[in-house]
Amino acid sequence: MVSQPTSPQSVIPDPSLSRRSQYEEQRPKLFHSLHQEHSSVLSLAADAESIYTGSQDGQITVWDKTTFNSKAVLKGHTGSVLALEYAPDKHWLFSASGDSTIRVWSTRNHAPLYLLHPHLETDSGDLFSLAWCPRLQTLYFGCQNTSLQWFSFSFPTLERASFGVSLPSDGSIRSGTSTPTSNSRKAHKFFDSYPQYTRRPADLDARNPTCASCLPTSVSVTLSAPSREFSTPSPDACVQGDLVKPPLAVLQVPQECVIFSAHYGYVYCMALLPSNREGSDDPSFEVMPDAVSQLVTGSGDSTVKLWQLPSGRSQDDTPQLLHTFDCGAGAVLALAVRGDTVFAGCQDGLVKVWDLETRTLVRTLLVVENVDILSMSMLHSDLYVCSANGDIQRWSASFDLISSWHGHEGIILSSVITPLPVSDVMQREHDEKFTLVTGGSDNMIKVWEVALPHSNRQPLSELSGISGATDISKSINDILVYALTKFVAIPSVSNSLAHKEDCRQAAIWLRKCFTQLGAEASLLPTGETTNPLVLATFHGTRTSQHRPRILFYGHYDVISAQAKGWASDPFTLTGRNGYLYGRGATDNKGPIMAVACAAADLLARRALGVDLVMLIEGEEEAGSGGFVETVKRHKDAIGPIDSILVSNSTWIAEDTPCITYGLRGVVHCNVEAREHLFYDPPSCSSSLQISNDGPDLHSGVDGGAAREPMLDMVKLLGTLTDDANRIAITNFYDHVRPLTEEERQWYKVLSGVTQTPASLLAARWREPSLTIHNIEVSGPRNSTVIPSKVKAHVSLRIVPDQDLESIALAVQEHLRSRFQRMASPNRMNVTIDQTADWWLGNLDDPWFHALESAVKDEWGVDPLRIREGGSIPSVPYLEKEFFCHALHLPLGQSTDQAHLPDERISLSNLRRGKRVVERFLSNVANTPSPSPAQQHSR
Repeated sequence: MVSQPTSPQSVIPDPSLSRRSQYEEQRPKLFHSLHQEHSSVLSLAADAESIYTGSQDGQITVWDKTTFNSKAVLKGHTGSVLALEYAPDKHWLFSASGDSTIRVWSTRNHAPLYLLHPHLETDSGDLFSLAWCPRLQTLYFGCQNTSLQWFSFSFPTLERASFGVSLPSDGSIRSGTSTPTSNSRKAHKFFDSYPQYTRRPADLDARNPTCASCLPTSVSVTLSAPSREFSTPSPDACVQGDLVKPPLAVLQVPQECVIFSAHYGYVYCMALLPSNREGSDDPSFEVMPDAVSQLVTGSGDSTVKLWQLPSGRSQDDTPQLLHTFDCGAGAVLALAVRGDTVFAGCQDGLVKVWDLETRTLVRTLLVVENVDILSMSMLHSDLYVCSANGDIQRWSASFDLISSWHGHEGIILSSVITPLPVSDVMQREHDEKFTLVTGGSDNMIKVWEVALPHSNRQPLSELSGISGATDISKSINDILVYALTKFVAIPSVSNSLAHKEDCRQAAIWLRKCFTQLGAEASLLPTGETTNPLVLATFHGTRTSQHRPRILFYGHYDVISAQAKGWASDPFTLTGRNGYLYGRGATDNKGPIMAVACAAADLLARRALGVDLVMLIEGEEEAGSGGFVETVKRHKDAIGPIDSILVSNSTWIAEDTPCITYGLRGVVHCNVEAREHLFYDPPSCSSSLQISNDGPDLHSGVDGGAAREPMLDMVKLLGTLTDDANRIAITNFYDHVRPLTEEERQWYKVLSGVTQTPASLLAARWREPSLTIHNIEVSGPRNSTVIPSKVKAHVSLRIVPDQDLESIALAVQEHLRSRFQRMASPNRMNVTIDQTADWWLGNLDDPWFHALESAVKDEWGVDPLRIREGGSIPSVPYLEKEFFCHALHLPLGQSTDQAHLPDERISLSNLRRGKRVVERFLSNVANTPSPSPAQQHSR
């Protein structure tokens, strides 16, 4: 069988919300390239005159920043140089290695100063990360054994250090790929051990074959290649090597300077707050000498931890854990900081953006999906992200992707921001030039000339609060349309098997979208044949007080859209005359994105005072299959809810905002034909069928001789209403709530707005109704055929305070009793498959007033209080399940054409609707939760 080509509509858009900036830049100028022979560049540091590169072979190469020539090679490590840290106040360079040592070098003459052993020495494993705190004169480092350790280099501490460790008589430390034999290190219990039968303790004289020359050829070729350039053969390669200068002293981290199990994984990265790195615009310690120092650490356990550093220089003062941020995205491999913001680069291409003041997730950046992020650097407000595929991306403070380019033909392992040497021309122009230096597994160091951020704002050090709130809001508005463009492009038609995979991809895309906007998101399966729910929670500012929790309900599925009748592709969001056209633009993808972006905007401004839980289903247009069961099954994951928000209808006019406070219920006769009105799913289904055992007959042959099922059906349906068109079911109107005088006045007002009689509005919204939708027959439906089977589809709309179950039973009883009176030989069968209850909001509770106030503040007029004649089964169900009231905020206009060709939503309504949601969430942040008695009342 020849496979059918994929429709262009079925191409799932890239999930990233990284919108290209209006000032999108080209690839920055490659200022210079450096080649490091036979060794990956694992770490980088720089000072005013030099660039330092740590390599896999244990060497540190010093490159001149003016000539870009190699001017020194620092030797001493016997393992890969995993981290470098420059201390400008000391003119020191720290290097951490896989040999479980830290070496301290002078950047003035490149001489070794100290050799620092961690506590437990080699049992600490690889030393992955370094951070120097100039105020405390303390070096912090993260270890493979999950510990956080530190050593103070203040003079009182150094006076107590182990300067008395003896050095070799020739004044040198031997270096190479083998384990050195100098007394400058301690004996390793494994590598310096003797055969077990000798029962001798480990010492430095043990001659174990640990070097590359003693390994099998297949292994030694790999291990020895990086070191051949720097080592010369010797009679005993296990102990001989190049001679290097000894350090001044060998230091040891005492036990009291260790936090064991600081994480439950390797401590891969760390950063100091405020940042003291070049390129940072954080206030310096000289400007703010009394500033509190903090440390953030990232680990393979997927967490970032915030530590409070001591105020004094005592070696014994232990950092105090303030908070743990769970990134939930694999190992945290890189960290960057600015002000109170921490950027955590994770596996699978995600950057989690955390706000330290509110302890909340502000945003998630999807850099390159499923590609690890190994290094990040900050230049003022811009973030440079380096990925394992060799790509480099630049992100602005408003989370816009400014530029992206392919930097290396391998994994980018390290990066650092450093200014170019100041020239005479630069002094005259007062223009400091910065470079981004990157190193990779392709043995290359590349120096990119990068510009300062495009902004007229003051630097962060001159601001008292978060900068760029206005810019962030503008960015979120742009993302709103950009994200909706991608969302509409997915043809998530739930009642079509051909689009089953599209619906699943829409759920996956939406989860990723919510995650990037700052939510914690997941998919909840609803069954083998139904589409998953998307559950996302935007966590508000963490305070000691209870945060209100709002549940937003919506649906990502749409009805089908044939090209006929559309002025543009229904699955390509198209802007015309102030409107956005596309299937789902108003029902319900547009409102979903407006609410999500409202929460993201508040998060970005550290102003979200509530938890917003978004519950988005994918079966609303097809009957909400599996919805109730899934909500019950995952109720703990959803959590307690204080109020429910829905946005799934339209205004009754074009220019006046509305709030919907009532919906009718339904006993819906719609089993096989599933076309329905806006937001009105086939939520209740009943079947009325009259048939006999015989075949279809010819009316010219058997007409008049047979009892025709069609005639029985017509008579039976006629008994459902009387001559005044009122429903004739016994006691049907007994519990219909009477029209109050206040409602009567509202209808008069609405009548003037809509130019529709008040009685007609009341009949549509608050009076019950009965509709016969169609009658189906067996046979060819030819005018000469008497059908043997006839099926009718009937629906009844119910209103407060009718009981849904009682009405459903009364309908069946009425039809059965009337058919029995007819004494027909035919058979009648009536079934009711589903039901949906009516809903009426509480106009007196604080949640409704908060929403009404938000609409008025945005639009400048009091919103109209309206009801709808349709039904949304999930709304009354969610109210009962979570014991709270629901609110319904329409965003669309009456001419939005939902479910029809050229469906659309006003761009103004979309953006102002987002602002209404922001105002509402801010209003309820300080609203006390209703008492249980209030919540249960109707």
